[in-house]
Amino acid sequence: MTVAKAADHWVETPGGRLFARSWQPEGSAAEAGPTVVLIHDSLGCVELWRDFPAALATALGRRVVAYDRLGFGRSDPHPGPLPPDFIRGETEAGLLPLCEQLGIGRMVPFGHSVGGGMAVGAAARLPERCAALVTVSAQTFVEDRTLAGLREAEAGFRDPAQMQRLARYHGAKAEWVLEAWLGTWLAPEFAGWTLDADLARVRCPLLALHGDRDEYGSARHPERIVAGAAGPSRMVLLPGCGHVPHREGPEAVIEEVARFLAQPSTRRSSA
Repeated sequence: MTVAKAADHWVETPGGRLFARSWQPEGSAAEAGPTVVLIHDSLGCVELWRDFPAALATALGRRVVAYDRLGFGRSDPHPGPLPPDFIRGETEAGLLPLCEQLGIGRMVPFGHSVGGGMAVGAAARLPERCAALVTVSAQTFVEDRTLAGLREAEAGFRDPAQMQRLARYHGAKAEWVLEAWLGTWLAPEFAGWTLDADLARVRCPLLALHGDRDEYGSARHPERIVAGAAGPSRMVLLPGCGHVPHREGPEAVIEEVARFLAQPSTRRSSA
């Protein structure tokens, strides 16, 4: 069986160093297809993808890369609060330096939750680089269900054990990470945010995956992604999955992604 070999990297950006990890299946080459770049959620980091990237790389036979956004995981602390346009701004802040320093040409942005919005932003801004796009549990607007889930999570983090768990992955940055999530999404000035403008500029093939039990967003989100994208798109509701399908049903996620990326239009060379 093909095994994906992992390697760690450090990426220099104007804001600070980013930590990244890549998984390269033995014997794979550029012709296997564009690199899949994983963009994590609001509390995520490379380590919280767990064994999913290796399994995805092995199943696809192509390179997979994940990185910690600035302020998260092993990356440097963020210099301040998240700017209002942080979702759209991640393309320049993190993704482009990552691609340039790791030699990533053609790619497939694969974003979870808010990372899905960042993946959409990348496809809108870098159409020449993005062969395809995958979103998982992505939000497209601030839904009442999203706010309810956030308030429940906020109450849960009053338990010191919850903060200790967050600190295992983010160290001294844990409080900043939590505030960056809750403070941003619960702020009144963020209530009118939508992904619509970026979706209208996405022309590459798009796959929107969403759990049918997602506690942070209803099926209105993948429906809006498919309706708003300018290119060919497809949504899949994953039965029995909540907000983290790649942990709750990784086999189903990998199967859907592999089927999607096997289409001729998504297999152009990474060169």
